[in-house]
Amino acid sequence: MSHAKKWLLFPQNIGKRLSIDETSLSNGELYTILTNKSGKGRKGTIIAMIAGTKAETVIGVIEKIALKQRNVVKEITLDMAGNMGLIAKRCFPNATRVTDRFHVQKLASEALQEIRIKHRWEAIDQENDAIEKAKKLKVNFEATILSNGDTLKQLLARSRYFLYKTKSKWTQNQTERAVLLFELYPHIQKGYSGSSPKVVGK
Repeated sequence: MSHAKKWLLFPQNIGKRLSIDETSLSNGELYTILTNKSGKGRKGTIIAMIAGTKAETVIGVIEKIALKQRNVVKEITLDMAGNMGLIAKRCFPNATRVTDRFHVQKLASEALQEIRIKHRWEAIDQENDAIEKAKKLKVNFEATILSNGDTLKQLLARSRYFLYKTKSKWTQNQTERAVLLFELYPHIQKGYSGSSPKVVGK
């Protein structure tokens, strides 16, 4: 098997529901892995292991599996990378492509954190402006304290932790903080509630 370092195929392991993703092995090189979901990591799970992530290379290897076998696949889960979408579309024409929940949630979390940070900088600027104004008027500055004891700046800083967690794992303090944050910034609540698996079509 002269090609064993470049790719391995196990067509007999193909099934109706597959996953495709890239992984880095011990030497740091990237490999594309195609697996059968029903295998659940046991013997018979791996369908293909291919060195690299270049779409044309991976397609060339997977197409060594007979089209009749590939047409059995009804669903393939993948991340949001364009190369994975192209591989799935070309190699499994009958399969619905489903974006992996992990990748969707990761992107949603990152977007939420960017929005939170933007509002935090706005709150910092507003507080600095208020401090300067108080100095000019020769009065003491007192930040507004929210019902949970946070200032707005603190609320936005401390909210980063619960936005990474599911609601069921929030502590009491985080729940109180979430209520306040979502009241003040309903678009953050909408974004937090909206992260879910996404079907991207055939």
